[in-house]
Amino acid sequence: MNRPIYKPNALMLGLSFLLLSAAGNAQDKTTWKDPFKGAISKPLITNMYTADPSAHVFEGKIYIYPSHDIEAGIPENDNGDHFDMRDYHIFSMDGPGGKVTDHGVALSVKNIPWAGRQLWAPDAAFKNGTYYLYFPLKDKNDVFRIGVATSSSPAGPFKAEKEPMKGSFSIDPAVFKDTDGSFYMYFGGIWGGQLQRWNNGKYDSNGSKTDAGKDEAPALTAKVAKLAPNMKEFAEPAKDVVILDKAGKSLLGGDHDRRFFEGSWMHKYKGKYYFSYSTGDTHQLVYATGKSPYGPFTYQGVIMTPVVGWTTHHSIVEYKGKWLLYYHDTQLSGGKTHLRNIKVTELHHEADGSIRTIHPYGN
Repeated sequence: MNRPIYKPNALMLGLSFLLLSAAGNAQDKTTWKDPFKGAISKPLITNMYTADPSAHVFEGKIYIYPSHDIEAGIPENDNGDHFDMRDYHIFSMDGPGGKVTDHGVALSVKNIPWAGRQLWAPDAAFKNGTYYLYFPLKDKNDVFRIGVATSSSPAGPFKAEKEPMKGSFSIDPAVFKDTDGSFYMYFGGIWGGQLQRWNNGKYDSNGSKTDAGKDEAPALTAKVAKLAPNMKEFAEPAKDVVILDKAGKSLLGGDHDRRFFEGSWMHKYKGKYYFSYSTGDTHQLVYATGKSPYGPFTYQGVIMTPVVGWTTHHSIVEYKGKWLLYYHDTQLSGGKTHLRNIKVTELHHEADGSIRTIHPYGN
């Protein structure tokens, strides 16, 4: 059936109804149910809207590289034009539960030579005394590319390269450093992220919004490429991140509970590679495991059930023996999907290597 992939699931519709009911029945207390009641964590930053947190341990602290949500005054649409972020703030914490420090604007769209609009979810890496900030941004032709900026400090400010990374496209860069010192970038997002518009290295501005209508074909998926030693370009053409079911078959386009949508992340635990991502329209954060940073990866299960908001964009980081999941929801804005706030909670690997499912608002 030719249907759009980006549709609310039952939980999100229910939460939206509750919010609308509360707004329309302010005098009737019996109709109100707080969708954030039972939330397992609080917003880390309350003086601005933040989302898509990429967390890393640098210089003994946790540094967070999030999107900076603003009210841009653009009507909500399927392409995500209302997510018109214009700069990045970088935050640090001495540890989970500690004070959060805002290091100010680290990079602004006005200081990126090739910029068009929309600074979406970034990530960061460190090598040989230099910090690298990777970011998706639409160029002057309104096509998403991935840029890179550098700094001598994890807090920035960062200076952008004059051109985007050659061969890069789409959104959501996530950079993983393997134990042998190699770096890999995972990226891609469908719908507003434009992944579906790329074929054989060429961009089709009239391409479909999703792979809708191809429910029985292998689903569109993230890309992965090893980074060159200079950290500013790919060492190879990007490859598909293949995700299989436990029978060894590719996840299909119609498998909305398990298929990739956006928000890649990679972490390694006891020699195994964990590729995690958002399922998009079903709003789950899920994971698959493999023996190589390239995959293939076998789907394993759900890391986090849906948040109040839209897709879950996350990161997973180890700090002093504990694993932490950084994520976002919309508690500060009362459910507005484009005005989000970052949160953190502990993540647990079970004895068999599986990840214990997290319920952001309790069981």
